[in-house]
Amino acid sequence: MITTEYAPGSPCWLDLGAPDVRAAASFYGAVLGWDYESMGESEDFEGGMFRKDGKVVGGLGKLTEEGARPAWMIYYSVPDADVTTEVVRQAGGTVRVEPMDLDEWGRMAQYSDPLGGQFAVWQPGTTAGLDLVDEPGSLAWVELFTTDAAAAREFYGGLFDWQFSDMPLPGGAGTYTMVTPAGLTEDRMHGGLMEMGAQDLTLTDGRPYWHPVFAVEDCDAAAARVTQKGGEVQMGPQDMEGVGRLAVCLDPAGAEFVLLAAAED
Repeated sequence: MITTEYAPGSPCWLDLGAPDVRAAASFYGAVLGWDYESMGESEDFEGGMFRKDGKVVGGLGKLTEEGARPAWMIYYSVPDADVTTEVVRQAGGTVRVEPMDLDEWGRMAQYSDPLGGQFAVWQPGTTAGLDLVDEPGSLAWVELFTTDAAAAREFYGGLFDWQFSDMPLPGGAGTYTMVTPAGLTEDRMHGGLMEMGAQDLTLTDGRPYWHPVFAVEDCDAAAARVTQKGGEVQMGPQDMEGVGRLAVCLDPAGAEFVLLAAAED
């Protein structure tokens, strides 16, 4: 589970790059019950915060990078973004955004792993991360679809010192690798990675990518709202033994996310 006790290497923030900020705010408001709080609009910037019951659950910004696709960016907590940046370079990753301060809130940087999967880090200042996680309408899990699971484990394991445990997928469909922050027990497991062929990663033309999993109370109802508001349900809703009922979705601009109604203990 993800908690707001953001241990190093755990997901602590996410934001959406969208071509139309207001349309994205309306869509996620309808699907997940989020409120949008604008932080300003200008020629150079448009964006703000998503809130659930007054608590911050994510960020939203205008997609400005040329050629970039609409997508959610996952941030991992680190004690020193500058040190992490050098480790990324040494391990064969790419620095997309050099470490930079965001006022007193913290310091961030964005990268691509050696296979092309994009992610980011957050060095906390006055803000440690999201206010609400692992509750309906908030981030509950993160996933990497990669073309080389062994290479991904080597890169991220070296970068964040993650602990890995493997689980066979039903029907002999491969292996799902679950991720836990360094030194923590498996009840703090926060995500997973799965190897897929480049031909199956059509969303990114074969490049690995991370996506968020959002907790919901009723997966079928939430998935219905996705299609009602112009999004697409790519898979599900379907039951996953020991996990819950989930649906893989695209928002109207093409950003992928997953809805999960967790199985009861």
